[in-house]
Amino acid sequence: MSISTDPVPCCRPRWQRGVFCLATFCVAPLGWFLPRRCFCSKEAERLEQGLVLILPGIEGLSFLNLSMLHGLIDAGVPYALEIVDWTTGNKFLTLYHLRAWRRNQRIAQQLADRIVQYQTEHPDRPVWIIGHSGGGGIALLTARALPDGHRLTGLILLAAAVSPLFDLSSIQTKVERGIWSFHSWLDCLFVGIGTTIFGTLDGWHLPSAGMIGFRRGKSPSPDTGPPLVQTAYRPTMSRAFNLGGHFGCVHRVFISEFVAPVIHSGHKLAK
Repeated sequence: MSISTDPVPCCRPRWQRGVFCLATFCVAPLGWFLPRRCFCSKEAERLEQGLVLILPGIEGLSFLNLSMLHGLIDAGVPYALEIVDWTTGNKFLTLYHLRAWRRNQRIAQQLADRIVQYQTEHPDRPVWIIGHSGGGGIALLTARALPDGHRLTGLILLAAAVSPLFDLSSIQTKVERGIWSFHSWLDCLFVGIGTTIFGTLDGWHLPSAGMIGFRRGKSPSPDTGPPLVQTAYRPTMSRAFNLGGHFGCVHRVFISEFVAPVIHSGHKLAK
């Protein structure tokens, strides 16, 4: 079976895309060996429309995040799409990527600077960040690092490996439309037991928000800023090939049918 890495709209039937994506998950780390051009779609016409930065988990570049890119393309998201590997690239340093707090803050500042540059060159264009697992924590730190006068259109967190006590109220002034967080009680191995033993990206030893959701007391108030929209896993999501585990939320079909519509709604509002 050959694996296509060309990020263009796919004409395969839905079930074929679903099964094919599951097959790539079985060899997910091997995605690191693909050419870097496979991990972005940044044509000039897309850059003129907007920007979506995809932040992978602590594994770095893999077929998991390539699945997110293809899911957005399948759904017709018109913006420039780029997977940003915020890790060292070393697959043996996954725990370091999770717990290197000072390094992660520095990376978040670099990403914030990059967003400022894009917004300077393309004013009034939407900018989204999608973060999976540890990338969800980097997404929050990036939003917090943005200077006054610069905001994201929105944040989408998938199985975020951050504490449910993370103070999202400090982020609400940095996003225009809101923060969307997908979590699952079935994701008990990676963001349940895993973050209890090894810690969350922000240093707590407990089940993360990617498993149990964010505490409401730390959430943005709808009266004072953009809302936090929390979506818990439900069995009907299995129809989109999301079985509730740590990787189901990044499946190509789930991304196209549950995540992309969030971005599309903002695109319609902008138009």
